[in-house]
Amino acid sequence: MRPQIVLFGDSITEQSFRSAGWGAAIADTYSRKADVVNRGYGGYNTRWALFLLHQLFPLDSTKPPVAATIFFGANDAALLGRTSERQHVPVEEYKENLRKIVQHLKECSPTMLVVLITPPPIDETGRKEYAQSVYGEKATELPERTNEVTELYAKQCIALAKEMGLRSIDLWSKMQETEGWQKKFLSDGLHLTPEGNAMVYQEVIRVFYEAWLSAGEMPYDFPHHSEIDGNNPEKAFHQQCL
Repeated sequence: MRPQIVLFGDSITEQSFRSAGWGAAIADTYSRKADVVNRGYGGYNTRWALFLLHQLFPLDSTKPPVAATIFFGANDAALLGRTSERQHVPVEEYKENLRKIVQHLKECSPTMLVVLITPPPIDETGRKEYAQSVYGEKATELPERTNEVTELYAKQCIALAKEMGLRSIDLWSKMQETEGWQKKFLSDGLHLTPEGNAMVYQEVIRVFYEAWLSAGEMPYDFPHHSEIDGNNPEKAFHQQCL
């Protein structure tokens, strides 16, 4: 059985298997070597994610994932008193919810590679333009998320990774290193463009490879066709299949 890599997060993870998505690219990289499973839930925050843990990551599993990305925060950082306030989770609770998720995964498998990913930055102008394109004159003037507040969540994500000795990706900071990041990486001020997806893919692969999960060093689940003797195919399959 192939090892399993789980991508756990909100809509940015859910959408990652779309064309040019970062999750699809990871699945392609690990083709025939690991099964990459998308467990992204649009609109979810860390509070709601806690209800899923025992279903997605059962403690009695005999084959827990070898690695998991945890990519929440974009919805937790929604502002109180604005249109998305029901998704809001206070930043202190957000950090503790992440801790509970990590602890559950480590209880499933102490050796699991867990990677925390911060929420991306927010382009407030892009969010406003998106709202106006969808709701027209009914769109609110006040943003439902701000980059300043999202930074607080990103910092707590990184702080928790350091506390728990985990690998992390500071996407909030990384994206803003590029001039024009607002339109280059974000399609609606929050979700990812193809270039944004490419950055997430590159960062996840970098962290996986720096750890111990290099696709190039993993064996195929079954023999490569070049190893199969047309006159004696049984030989190539004998060890793995018989």
